[in-house]
Amino acid sequence: MISVIIPAYNRAKLLVEAVRSVLDQKGVPEDVEIIVVDDGSTDNTGEALASLGGEITYLRQEHSGVSRARNLGISSSRGEWIAFLDSDDLWLPGKLRAQMGFFSDHPEMLLCQTEEIWVRSGRRINPRKYHKKPSGHCFPFLLERCFISPSAVVINRRLFDLVGFFDESLPACEDYDLWLRIGCRFAVGLVEKPLVIKRGGHPDQLSATVANLDKYRMEAIVKLLRTAQLNPEQKHAAEEMLQKKYRIYSGGCLKHGNIAEAHRVDALVGELLPMR
Repeated sequence: MISVIIPAYNRAKLLVEAVRSVLDQKGVPEDVEIIVVDDGSTDNTGEALASLGGEITYLRQEHSGVSRARNLGISSSRGEWIAFLDSDDLWLPGKLRAQMGFFSDHPEMLLCQTEEIWVRSGRRINPRKYHKKPSGHCFPFLLERCFISPSAVVINRRLFDLVGFFDESLPACEDYDLWLRIGCRFAVGLVEKPLVIKRGGHPDQLSATVANLDKYRMEAIVKLLRTAQLNPEQKHAAEEMLQKKYRIYSGGCLKHGNIAEAHRVDALVGELLPMR
């Protein structure tokens, strides 16, 4: 079974479009269950889903953030494979079929994603060359930026037993944190075909509402250095990236007079980067 987990918060219209893009998947031999986790919406999310009919599991929690919503979906799911879909994104027909075919051809792989089409504020945009998704053992690339998209990935549920769930203490960059924990141990598969429409430009997106995302990326790297069994090359790469992000973020804090935050970051990274 494939469990499709869709977190949602006050996006009823977009959510209906997202769910329909899952219902329109064809040619998937495995059973597919759809789990929508409503993160305390105050709009008509529940009624909008009911209008779709079909067997959709609808869970509701108090407004607690996307990580807790995804984690609730994982805990409630029954599938061997877990797929995520953000409520503002869409799957193109054949997405799941292509990924399950990839796993059939590469039985050693436990995770793969597809390429994406980017749409921002209703207009298609072209990714830069440095946005090209890596594959294989690509931990250094995952440190550089969040190359894995939740809406594009299918994961074997065993990975969550091995590396843990989404970190609910992070208000942003929770996916970056998870991909680092996976990428330092496992290879990442890639279906080199754009089968996801990633829609951005919404005023309520985390990337638009949370300032200084590097703050949370640093926290993810610090946690990794403290808890993960990295090989020497991985440890060096993580320390270099932490050094880079620390200099940029700390310098910005000092420039804007946020001395307390600069001192907090000093303490956060001090024991890991004694020669900074």
